[in-house]
Amino acid sequence: MPATKSVVISCAGTGSRLGLAKTKALITIDGRALISYQLELFRDVEDVRVVVGFQANDVIEEVLKYRSDVIFVYNHNYFETKTGASFYLGAKDAYEYVLEYDGDLLIHPDDMKKCLNMNGEFIAYSQKTSNNAVYVKTNSVGDVISFSRENGDFEWTGPACVKKNKLRFSSEHVYNQLESYLPMKGLEIRACDIDTYEDYVHAQEIVKSWSNDK
Repeated sequence: MPATKSVVISCAGTGSRLGLAKTKALITIDGRALISYQLELFRDVEDVRVVVGFQANDVIEEVLKYRSDVIFVYNHNYFETKTGASFYLGAKDAYEYVLEYDGDLLIHPDDMKKCLNMNGEFIAYSQKTSNNAVYVKTNSVGDVISFSRENGDFEWTGPACVKKNKLRFSSEHVYNQLESYLPMKGLEIRACDIDTYEDYVHAQEIVKSWSNDK
């Protein structure tokens, strides 16, 4: 991936909807912390930034098991803000293009390669898998034209890639930041967003099925 693109992994939240009393980056899937799967996807990316907040020291300790050159960024206001704030904070000193990646997300490795190799700005989406989905509506060529909590063609999972200079501080979600720039190029991927305990159980099954693809 060219050194004009940074990756920001947002891991500041409390994971309250999941009910496991830990931030989602530290939940285990097949004996490994979720953040380890994410870092593996980005092993060839030069500039990776992890935004921490809740259980920050534990997340940092886990990340450093896998690579030592990650840049850690603090979202001290993680109780009152959502992923939009973490993305903005992580991207402030990044390269021109920034790839947003939520800390509760798993993506098929082959599809993550497509995201990393895609030029310009885009929004990734998947078939519906989670119990608490935000939807995207697309046009005839697959561009994202709107987000919705009610219905849509696909589920918004991320990642999204945008130019850093378009980002402004927001206490809301990443998709709220993106709405003013729609339509944007879309990319369908295989992904699993872990919001609830049912999503967590489903994610374990999906990881096993992806392992069988190799």
